[in-house]
Amino acid sequence: MHGSAPLCRVAIVTLDNHLSGAAERAAARFAAEGTPIRIDFHAASDWDRDPANLDRCLADIARADIVIATMLFLDDHIRAVLPALEARREDCDAMLGLMSGAEIVRLTKLGDYRMDRPAKGPLALLKKLRGSKSGSSGAGQMKMLRRLPKMLRFIPGTAQDVRAYFLTLQYWLAGSDDNVIGMIRALVDRYADGSRRAMRGTFRAEPPCDYPEVGVYHPKLRGRMVERMEALPKAKGTTGTVGVLMLRSYLLGRDTGHYDGVIAALEAKGLRVIPAFASGLDSRPAIEKFFMADGRAVVDAVVSLTGFSLVGGPAYNDAQAAEAMLAKLDVPYIAAHPIEFQSLQQWGASRQGLLPLEATMMVAIPELDGATVPSVFGGRADASGSCTGCARRCDFPASGLVREMRSCPERAEALAAKTAKLIALKRSARAERRVGIVLFNFPPNAGATGTAAHLAVWESLHATLVRLSREGYAIEVPATVDALRDAILAGNAGTFGSDANIHARIATDDHVRREPHLAQIEAQWGPAPGRQQASGGAIHVLGARFGNVFVGIQPAFGYEGDPMRLLFEGRFTPTHAFSAFYRWLREDFAAHAVLHFGTHGALEFMPGKQVGMSGDCWPERLIGDLPNYYLYAANNPSEGLIAKRRSGATLVSYLTPPLARAGLYKGLADLKSLVERWRSSPSEDERAALEPMIVAAAETLDLNGNDVATLSANLYEIERELIPHGLHVFGAAVPEDQRIAMAEAAGVDADLFAANPELDALVHVLDAGFVAPAPGGDIARNPAVLPTGRNLHGFDPFRIPGTFAMAEGSKAAEQVIARHIATGAAFPETLAMVLWGTDNLKSEGTQIAQAMALIGARPRFDGYGRLTGAELIPLAELGRPRVDVVVTLSGIFRDLLPLQTRMLAEAAWLAASADEPLDRNFVRKHSLAHAAQHDCDLETASLRVFSNAEGAYGANVNQLIDGAAWSDPDEIAEMFERHKGYAYGRAGTPTRRADMFKSALAGVDLTYQNLDSVELGVTDIDQYVDALGGISRSITRAKGAPAPVYIVDATQGAAKVRTLGEQVDLETRTRTLNPVWFEGMLSHGFEGVRHIENHVTTTMGWSATTGDVAPWVYQQISETFVLDEAMRIRLAHLNPKSAARVANRLIEASERQFWTPDAATLAALHAASDAIEDALEGVQAAA
Repeated sequence: MHGSAPLCRVAIVTLDNHLSGAAERAAARFAAEGTPIRIDFHAASDWDRDPANLDRCLADIARADIVIATMLFLDDHIRAVLPALEARREDCDAMLGLMSGAEIVRLTKLGDYRMDRPAKGPLALLKKLRGSKSGSSGAGQMKMLRRLPKMLRFIPGTAQDVRAYFLTLQYWLAGSDDNVIGMIRALVDRYADGSRRAMRGTFRAEPPCDYPEVGVYHPKLRGRMVERMEALPKAKGTTGTVGVLMLRSYLLGRDTGHYDGVIAALEAKGLRVIPAFASGLDSRPAIEKFFMADGRAVVDAVVSLTGFSLVGGPAYNDAQAAEAMLAKLDVPYIAAHPIEFQSLQQWGASRQGLLPLEATMMVAIPELDGATVPSVFGGRADASGSCTGCARRCDFPASGLVREMRSCPERAEALAAKTAKLIALKRSARAERRVGIVLFNFPPNAGATGTAAHLAVWESLHATLVRLSREGYAIEVPATVDALRDAILAGNAGTFGSDANIHARIATDDHVRREPHLAQIEAQWGPAPGRQQASGGAIHVLGARFGNVFVGIQPAFGYEGDPMRLLFEGRFTPTHAFSAFYRWLREDFAAHAVLHFGTHGALEFMPGKQVGMSGDCWPERLIGDLPNYYLYAANNPSEGLIAKRRSGATLVSYLTPPLARAGLYKGLADLKSLVERWRSSPSEDERAALEPMIVAAAETLDLNGNDVATLSANLYEIERELIPHGLHVFGAAVPEDQRIAMAEAAGVDADLFAANPELDALVHVLDAGFVAPAPGGDIARNPAVLPTGRNLHGFDPFRIPGTFAMAEGSKAAEQVIARHIATGAAFPETLAMVLWGTDNLKSEGTQIAQAMALIGARPRFDGYGRLTGAELIPLAELGRPRVDVVVTLSGIFRDLLPLQTRMLAEAAWLAASADEPLDRNFVRKHSLAHAAQHDCDLETASLRVFSNAEGAYGANVNQLIDGAAWSDPDEIAEMFERHKGYAYGRAGTPTRRADMFKSALAGVDLTYQNLDSVELGVTDIDQYVDALGGISRSITRAKGAPAPVYIVDATQGAAKVRTLGEQVDLETRTRTLNPVWFEGMLSHGFEGVRHIENHVTTTMGWSATTGDVAPWVYQQISETFVLDEAMRIRLAHLNPKSAARVANRLIEASERQFWTPDAATLAALHAASDAIEDALEGVQAAA
């Protein structure tokens, strides 16, 4: 009957391909019936992988008679098709915008009904579908959706068009083959127009088919979807039960290859699998019905295959509701994800792994719920050949459906193996449970074994072993902390000349036989057993066993002794010893779980994809299926997230050390007394007499001040500065005398610090219980990090930078400009700044906001409040010129904040493209100059965001300095530029552009970095030297002269801008030389000495990179720690290796002419160094 009718073209444009199979089958059925309907299906997720896909979509929209746009809520997708939809709207028969952004939904046109007109009468019923984030919202919306068409059935006029809209939504949400056919039939039957008008009333569309809203699925079930769990295939001899969550839409669309692969892999591990689904994007009804009984879990673990948050979806998430449900379950919760926005082949070949949008939606957002072990398990194949994600090189045979989902066999099996191991851990008896604890040792041979950020490792380790023993673990706990440390560090070390006790020896032939990646390791490090941690034809496993707990030392990752090697680049591999260590833990010791003890080690930074790991990624190879738990400092969410995403770690946060006021000591206290006497004296004669005394005392202390008032202000700043006091002992409450200072800094009640749940949390997590999520950050800024003992996450990356951050960032940006101009310099045309992931995750993006404000840009958000890009602030509103900002990102920032990386690049591009006066837009001025200099287009010339290559981290400047492996400062600049010379443009992908990087640096007027944590100053950790020091040295080389270096210190409240030299002076006085600080450190013995040595080395790093360390700093450090015999002996007794390094660093600083001690001081330093070395070697110095 339709043989001669003109063709009706239906274009379906949606987020992804999950209903592409149903659409293809519907098209085939229409063709077989001779029905003149053509279906053109387009998934927005395909547009990035091939721009031609978008071109085809736009062409099909332009000639479509009926357009159905669904699930278009991402700004990139909306902007891509909105003009085409707007252009076609009035010329097509019908257009529907379903479950999309407001711009798309408003384009709905059905008969006389227009969604962009005011809603009246029955049209207002649409509002009832908007719902809320409440617990019952999703179920209520679905009920309303089913009721509305019945309510509207007999209301005439446009109400029938509204009814058609609701029916279409019903068809789509239950998108089976029959419902897709019914949906298109119903729309053509009612709205076909023009030459197709004769088709109206000739199609009989069946009402939407109903399917279970909540049910279970199995590929072996007849009908595949049922409401009763009893219908699932019976499993025999299972070792545990796993609940699997899936999206109902994929099941209805018969696109289940990815799910089927995981179900089969889990069953192959001997597990009973309950694959469940719920309608909408709220999985709680399925959990409550199938994974719980009488309020308790009947599963041992839950694996979500949805790729979204537990409650919500791609448009929003309700993390609080999710956490409440998962806490009731109290089993491991794994959030796995399919590849949707690229093909499996593209993912396999990529060093990035997941695309920025995939990483945000499928990994970062589920982390807010408390999800762990992010894992790829499947995706869609293309016709490009074999997948190169692992050694299997899978080919995906063609089938009738070109877009169907496939399981990645290797990843599905790995996911199943990890799940099985977690369940085995949960079901094991504590007395039989074997736990491997990993300590860190960097740099090796430097008294650094057993150090971690802010943690008293040996005291914490002893407390942990004691607690686990009390909880029923079979552990032989040494009597004291010293005995524990000696068992691990001493033992047989003296006999074998090793760095620590050798617990096991892995014979070379055994290693060669069992190491599956031997060829790659040998290509990097030579024949087995290698030179690191090996001798006598065997590889050494360092550590000691205490019953069922083995405490091992993570081997060096191979950098030491060869600092010019490109650490963590793609060709890098771990050493023989490093790989053998983790294999020994997995296979020989047969650990049930591993516990990485403190922030942080090297496992998670091994080469591989940034996120979305494959079987070829070294963190995956090393950790394998071993449950991985990680004690992590609460103030470091960014590096913690790297551990979660790249090594599958579940984090257990710990407190940072107590805070104290620096106070004044020795000559500083005496100077304050003189100043206070001067200020209070009514006698001019007395004040005149005191002034030369004050000046002399200040000069003795190398404390600059042009007048007494300035000196007074400097003393006040030193006295009131908050500093960390000692180290934290895991599980220990804050000492009573320090609680008030902590409570005041955090703005909370002091009683909150009276107890510490960290050890309780560790016991629970080793029982494979659910670990509640918690934001990471500084307690002083965000008390929500308390209580510790929880699984760290960052802020929602779609909301960074936040409104408050933008305001604070704008103020700080103006402060930087003002401070620079106050020195007599001109308004800066170009500045360089360093951005770290940690600082921005803790501050909701305040530092990102600074960069945007300097450029004169702000973030652009969509209707859901999600970050979508950048937009310029008009010059008239900005009120000053746009500053050209060269940004260097940490590798961690690049990994964790890909949307913000793209936003910064877009801001620079928009500024470079703006038709504005060059004296008001320095970004454009310099980009035009770069374009002429490098003969490139404007987009290339506007590249201003630089970082490492994908999968690489750090600049290794700090390693050069620590290893004393440089002679010319240009070597430092070369190292920095080699690692950081990758430009990131608007697409977020890197290109090697060292030429553009150097060109941009040559024009820099100043450089700066933010200081955001009380616990970490610029002399505390060498990463500041690596980043800010590195770029400063590169600027000096590029322009032939140094640029001023500033620190924006926001640790004490309002931001304050200091020069780097001023900051080093302040920290030297308040920390390094301050008895409050160093005695707090020395109370922890061995580790405290290591922290003192680290301060000295980092201080020297600033001299090497910037020259901004005053000579008095080295003189005072020498007098305090080396030339004071009692102190020197004390340090050497506690940690002889670190004590020796303190003396040797000071001598090195002299040899490099960072200071010029007098002959007597230098001789005393050499004598002291010799004495420490003799003691270290066990030589009795002659009397």
